[in-house]
Amino acid sequence: MRIVISGAGEVGTHLAKLLSNEEQDIMLIDSDAEKLAILDANYNLMTIVGSPYSFATLREAGAGTCDLFIAVTPYEANNIVACSIAKNLGAKTTVARIDTYDFMNPANIPHVKHMGVDRVIYPEQVAAEEIITSLERSWIRNWFELHDGRIILAGVKLREGSPLAHMQLKEFAFINRHFHVSAIKRNHETIIPRGDDFMEPGDILYFTTTRDHISDLISLTGKTAHKIKRVLIMGGSKIAVRLVNLAGNRFKFKIIEKDIDICRRLPQRCPDCEIIHGDARDTDLLAEIGISDMDAFVALSDSSETNILTCLTAKEMGVKKTVANVENIQFISQAENLNIGTVVNKKLLASSSIFQYLLDADSSTSKCLALADAEVAELEVREGSKITHAPVKDLRLNRDMTLAGLIRGDQGMLINGNTRLQAGDHVLVFCLAGALHKVERLFN
Repeated sequence: MRIVISGAGEVGTHLAKLLSNEEQDIMLIDSDAEKLAILDANYNLMTIVGSPYSFATLREAGAGTCDLFIAVTPYEANNIVACSIAKNLGAKTTVARIDTYDFMNPANIPHVKHMGVDRVIYPEQVAAEEIITSLERSWIRNWFELHDGRIILAGVKLREGSPLAHMQLKEFAFINRHFHVSAIKRNHETIIPRGDDFMEPGDILYFTTTRDHISDLISLTGKTAHKIKRVLIMGGSKIAVRLVNLAGNRFKFKIIEKDIDICRRLPQRCPDCEIIHGDARDTDLLAEIGISDMDAFVALSDSSETNILTCLTAKEMGVKKTVANVENIQFISQAENLNIGTVVNKKLLASSSIFQYLLDADSSTSKCLALADAEVAELEVREGSKITHAPVKDLRLNRDMTLAGLIRGDQGMLINGNTRLQAGDHVLVFCLAGALHKVERLFN
């Protein structure tokens, strides 16, 4: 697939790195020659120095013949213009990063498409959706569903004293056939496990199961499910505004914001939310506004370090569930190893949306979740594909991937060595970063 990315900011650079690992034909455009030189020297991609939204540069980049054009500069107007030009030049599919919800309003979608934008990505929206999922299921780190939850992937941190602590996977598989441990995140590394691997306290385990058995995971991993109603948010950011508006009356929110001008604007954007002017790093202020009575604390400031540290403080002050927005991808592994609950990164979430276009399946049903160093995808098995030639145990699959579960018809089921995949199956695949393209070949 030929992909042109307009804009080498944080999102564009991260996407280019991830997509270059997938053996795609990547062209990255930006006006910063120095930044492009570093990427050109270290990754499997091509670069062009020039305006990311000019006719001349887009023609030179081959936007008119590309399969996917992605505009992810920091400015949504420039992204809309770039997509419009690329579409008129002949790009098959265009995607624009936006910064306001207005472009996602269903009433405005026809006008957006008329301008040449096939799909918009609002990173703050997907981040807010991810936070709501973590608040509704307080005991999980990650949550991924196929076909209305017929197959579920849940990332859970294993606690000391759990029945699974220090147990070998083959022993667990023998005594409980309702779960498949698809991956283990240990320290800073994601492992695709085998039967001889052990599950250790502190590991983040990625379990695949069906909805009927998801509640069993809570006790198996030594966790406790807490009903969350009262939520304190640090920072009146765009993510905070989308979170409050998307959640509706599911939670009772308070927002603490240190910028008085933002505080004055928030009541109009979040009319049913209590706004507090102050600095959430001030422990005396947190105690005064009743943080010990809160069910959850969500840190959404512009600083990853501040978000991590304030979540740790909130934990020490008795808050059961914390969520940190960590924008620096290099900090994600460190943050996950700390006792701060869920880590959200809108760049990775935006990457998940982009990866859907790489799946050779109907984009209306395909899903993908990009983690820091791994990918989870739903792939449809095609007639005559290599993956159908033998039972899973005889396929000699690469060690950097695992087939976790499948949807056949309306039924969700786990995959074991004796499973033989059939055309039309929708399969949940967990693989290390850079392996998705290899996996996709098996399904086509």
